[in-house]
Amino acid sequence: MLDFIEKYQSEIDAYVIANSEELENFRLKFLSKKGVISTLFQQFKEISPEKKKETGLRLNRLKESANHKYENQKGILSSSENFIARDLTLPAEPIPLGARHPVSLIRKEIVTAFSKIGFTVAEGPEIEDDWHVFTGLNFPVEHPARDMQDTFFIEKNPDIVLRTHTSSVQVRVMETLSPPIRKIFPGRVFRNEAISARAHCIFHQIEGLYIDRNVSFADLKQTLMFFAREMFGEKTQIRLRPSFFPFTEPSAEMDVSCTICGGSGCNVCKYTGYLEILGCGMVDPNVLEASSIDSKEYTGFAFGMGLERIAMLKYQVNDLRLYFENDIRFLKQFTSAY
Repeated sequence: MLDFIEKYQSEIDAYVIANSEELENFRLKFLSKKGVISTLFQQFKEISPEKKKETGLRLNRLKESANHKYENQKGILSSSENFIARDLTLPAEPIPLGARHPVSLIRKEIVTAFSKIGFTVAEGPEIEDDWHVFTGLNFPVEHPARDMQDTFFIEKNPDIVLRTHTSSVQVRVMETLSPPIRKIFPGRVFRNEAISARAHCIFHQIEGLYIDRNVSFADLKQTLMFFAREMFGEKTQIRLRPSFFPFTEPSAEMDVSCTICGGSGCNVCKYTGYLEILGCGMVDPNVLEASSIDSKEYTGFAFGMGLERIAMLKYQVNDLRLYFENDIRFLKQFTSAY
């Protein structure tokens, strides 16, 4: 029997397995119930006792050798059959790109524009107290913004509100920093308004503040002119109209030449050639004094705009609700926009 074991060991070592069919033939010949090794184990029962020890060792080694070769070749064939030949010189398959939200795109553009002229970003809490939202900004006690129909008040504490504008961050900055101050304040704000195509109870603002010695309305105008042309193109014109805000005096509304008709007049701009985008003005001396800034030594200007409003003009979106509905069909339009 030892001669047979040696013979079959040589066959196992020399057996070439190139495909699944040859692997199965190997298993049938050596490892099946009727295969060579099973037959040898049946014959092993007839071996004389003095030869059983050596023969048994040699027979077990033969079986282990056959099993090892079978499993090893099975793994190799499995890997090679799962491999799909590819031309590695071909261009890579494109990776689908996601989309930034249009409000995020506009925020980045505005922050980038103002950063070019020295403005840095400051942020503050969305849940605020009355002082930072109203009193510190020169809102009188009877101002309608303090009413429940305009502002979300936190239940059980009438002094705590969801901020109605990011001007609250202006107060916090003026309380903690000494002039010169040159900051912009992006963030989410809340107002108790009915949701429609033109209004929402949640929206986003960016406000700006510049305080230093000898700051004038001319500085404000040049700053806003620079911003408008950065956002809407070099040919953009601006128009300032007198207005009123409790925290600025004098105050103005700023319009830009219509991005749809180029200023010639259309139904979007109601044939005026201009679209309103922000409010602005010189910081009221009472606001400076409330934050312990000497209004006789320092002056400043402030401005504020809604990001959704700018995005509506920039991307010609006619319904404010689209920004909050997460409709993938809408968001896909901004795929790969930086």
